[in-house]
Amino acid sequence: MDRIVASSEANVVTRVVLVTGSTSGIGEATARRFAMNGDYVVFNSLHSVDEGERLAGATPNSLYVQGDVANTEDCSRIIREVLDAHGRLDVLVNNAGVTRKIAHRDLDAATVEIWREIFDVNVFGTWSLCLAAMEHLRATQGSIVNVSSIAGLRATGSSIPYAASKAALNHMTVLLAKAVGPEVRVNAVAPGLIATPWTSDWELEHDFVAAVAPLKRSGTPEDVADVIFSLAQSTYVTGQIVAVDGGFSIAT
Repeated sequence: MDRIVASSEANVVTRVVLVTGSTSGIGEATARRFAMNGDYVVFNSLHSVDEGERLAGATPNSLYVQGDVANTEDCSRIIREVLDAHGRLDVLVNNAGVTRKIAHRDLDAATVEIWREIFDVNVFGTWSLCLAAMEHLRATQGSIVNVSSIAGLRATGSSIPYAASKAALNHMTVLLAKAVGPEVRVNAVAPGLIATPWTSDWELEHDFVAAVAPLKRSGTPEDVADVIFSLAQSTYVTGQIVAVDGGFSIAT
């Protein structure tokens, strides 16, 4: 992968941006998008430590912090390491997430243990990291962007527990925006089917989206990263859930 070089059009004030789950897919594309703007980026993952360190090494003014967002102590440590390195935090992108592919009719397969596993990361982990970061985001008039899914907006998704976790995340986003404004803005993106390592073997689903969605293709991580970046930039937008699905939601 080529070295990521900051754009000559970088902002005068360089932001510090933490992107969780950023060693592949949407998270990596988002981190790269902010880096191209000249922002300081903090990569994060639970696993893929070597890849995280490689990405940080290839990106100017960047840092990799390993940590599990489902662990409250790790959330506090991640934020502390960001502050130790940069002294501030301007943007938090909660991208880390998990899923299980379970047919919705297979109720027995969606065990309570799977529900807990998914909610621990997608909901409770996001909440814990928001709380750990909030004081510092208030200090910078910062922004949170949560990565949700159209599965949280419609009766779809890789499993019922996953869809329910994203619905909870959407409502959390709106409630949090009301609670922490005007100091901090909170928004979410709700991607449709995106071509990432998660979905690399979902051939039928990709074919269906290409046939039905007005834009006739699945999304790319860069498609979602552009919207995340825009929400972090837009100082008069908060409490919004923005679908990034090529129009799939309006066609089905």
